[in-house]
Amino acid sequence: MSDVSKHRQPRYLEPKIIQDLAEKMVFVSGPRQVGKTTMARRLLGDRSGYLNWDVTAHRQRILKEELPVAGLWVFDEIHKYRRWRNFLKGLFDARRPDQQILVTGSARLDFYRYGGDALQGRYHLWRLHCLSAAELELQSTGDLRQLLQLGGFPEPFFSGSERAARRWSRQYTARLVREEVADLERVHDLGALELMSLRLPELVGSPLSLNALREDLQVSHKTVSNWMNILERVYAVYRLPPFGTPKLRAVKKEQKHYHYDWTLVTDPGARFENLVASHLLKWTHFEQESEGKNIELRYFRDVDGREVDFIVVENRKPVMAIECKLSDEAPGKGLSYFKQRFPGCAAWQIALDGKKDFVTAAGIRVAPALVLLRTLV
Repeated sequence: MSDVSKHRQPRYLEPKIIQDLAEKMVFVSGPRQVGKTTMARRLLGDRSGYLNWDVTAHRQRILKEELPVAGLWVFDEIHKYRRWRNFLKGLFDARRPDQQILVTGSARLDFYRYGGDALQGRYHLWRLHCLSAAELELQSTGDLRQLLQLGGFPEPFFSGSERAARRWSRQYTARLVREEVADLERVHDLGALELMSLRLPELVGSPLSLNALREDLQVSHKTVSNWMNILERVYAVYRLPPFGTPKLRAVKKEQKHYHYDWTLVTDPGARFENLVASHLLKWTHFEQESEGKNIELRYFRDVDGREVDFIVVENRKPVMAIECKLSDEAPGKGLSYFKQRFPGCAAWQIALDGKKDFVTAAGIRVAPALVLLRTLV
């Protein structure tokens, strides 16, 4: 790796969070162990303002409202407190002019705030993602392959060991279901949910059939649908909807899914596709939250079987199409078809081990993956 010491450096969101703390509360959500607490403590400079709902002594201080004498309060996992929205509203409205409040959580705070609008207009929301090629400033295909093998979570990545990364990933999945889901959701059969979470990596890269999962697990369609929603809320997986317009005979309902821990995916092509999906999702979320852009990540598939792995859509129009390959190949038929229909949309075919870098007569950029990934965030 180019510089293993980079894990001691500020994460990509820190300058933005510092700016926003001067105006409002800041919420930072993201997968468990993605680095939220480490980042928060670095922003604190010391731990005097840090309170974690999962720590008994900290929880008692929160309930008694005996808060640290500190210019920045960090509340970690406080969304597990049933009255957390009203608690934070009261603190924010009564705070000193220079008091700053940072809230972190390993579940989707944008979902768990829906129970009321008490916090409306009082916070900025950021989502912290895994390490990426741009954030790590990767220089070579070998560096990218190491990220592909070890995953983007700081602990396994900076261990530099595939064995340590495999052990971490196995334990992480079990803890996610047994602890994170159990703390936040009502699930009667955690064993079956865990079984589904182990089945999902085999299905990455293709539209996900909930009916097929229902048959495999011998549960109802409603149950499988609810479980998928739960796994999304605790940042285990994310789903991409299809892109379609009247001039495309596109599928309209089937979603594709990916994992924040892409090392769960064993198929080499599907794992690389998952890595690229995570890079693109990180970038689109950053553009949404920093610039307020109406941008999202989708995929394309039509009824004739033509596909493009990813479509970036801004203001409901496609602005970038990306196809993933393991090695140099001629542009795929699906990407060529899509580029013909949307000539103004930037089109990329990127390869993990690609050597070639050129533009076709149709305007498709064929390049090594790092050429694109390093331009993101």
